[in-house]
Amino acid sequence: MKALIGMSGGVDSSVAALLMLEAGYECIGATMRLYGGQASPGSKTCCSLDDVEDARSVAHRLGIKHYVFNFTEEFQQQVMDQFVAVYQTGGTPNPCIECNRYLKFGKLLQRARELSCDVLVSGHYAKVQQDPATGRYLLMRAADRAKDQTYFLACLSQQQLSRIRFPLGDLTKAQVRELAEKHGFLNARKHDSQDICFVPGGDYTAFLTAYTGKELEPGDFLNTQGQVVGRHRGAVCYTIGQRKGLGLAMGEPVYVCAKDMAAKTVTVGPNQALFSRELWAKDWVFFPFEQLTEPLAVTAKIRHSQFDRKATVYPEADGLARVVFDEPQRAISPGQAVVLYQGEMVIGGGTIVK
Repeated sequence: MKALIGMSGGVDSSVAALLMLEAGYECIGATMRLYGGQASPGSKTCCSLDDVEDARSVAHRLGIKHYVFNFTEEFQQQVMDQFVAVYQTGGTPNPCIECNRYLKFGKLLQRARELSCDVLVSGHYAKVQQDPATGRYLLMRAADRAKDQTYFLACLSQQQLSRIRFPLGDLTKAQVRELAEKHGFLNARKHDSQDICFVPGGDYTAFLTAYTGKELEPGDFLNTQGQVVGRHRGAVCYTIGQRKGLGLAMGEPVYVCAKDMAAKTVTVGPNQALFSRELWAKDWVFFPFEQLTEPLAVTAKIRHSQFDRKATVYPEADGLARVVFDEPQRAISPGQAVVLYQGEMVIGGGTIVK
């Protein structure tokens, strides 16, 4: 059996390559060149030139071939352009999900086929199982709940899951680092990437201005009664739930509650105005079944960093589904993913539209 290992230069993908070798696979390492810019000092991004060198070093130590594939054009079209488009329509994008969908498990899977590899291997913390009754491939949570990355993988198709392996699914991060140190990997203690690779430091407003060449369009801050309470520098600069950087003195803390890009307004209000029990989402991918046909009790999360909460998902017209939480959730943001679970199994995921 032959495996293409997606090697980012980090410790996780390096140990994934090691485990596949130990399992008897003929392995080839592959690093994607996605973004042509350079990370700023102190930033914690992936896809830098140092990452390529780290991946090459580990591949050499393991005695496997290593290739670097240039996907910068595809990354710009599928991830960066989409990132800009979502912000310009008032949403909050999730570029890591789009990168997984189109690049890490799209273009790289295509290269795996071209290299006659049977599987594509990733260092993500997740598991894949096949349901013996239906034959469908199921996405399952990782053993290390603190590192579980199923939120970012709930966009994957059945065809993609059938060819993907996640060898770290039963390991903790501590165990992965121990294995890396035992085998002398130079990245055994390397930090995890956190920042968006093309927005080092997290200043997405500066990125949007530079990328589009468009100046910010100021407008009005409104309160929840629709009254003007100040001026903002551009609606694109604010995200739902934001408190800092508003520059408003209203006698109490206020947060961004809504944006109207056409009217160039940003509505602010008290913390309690951010809570809602319902959301609608589109572009669903389901794992145990092809489509949702009846209400289903689940747990759901609206961002990677939170615990999932009890909810019910209802099928709606035109491919939409409505998620109703048992308890109100804070700062539900269009453009972000909502991911559904039942115990250890991921039921599916979609993109929040309202």
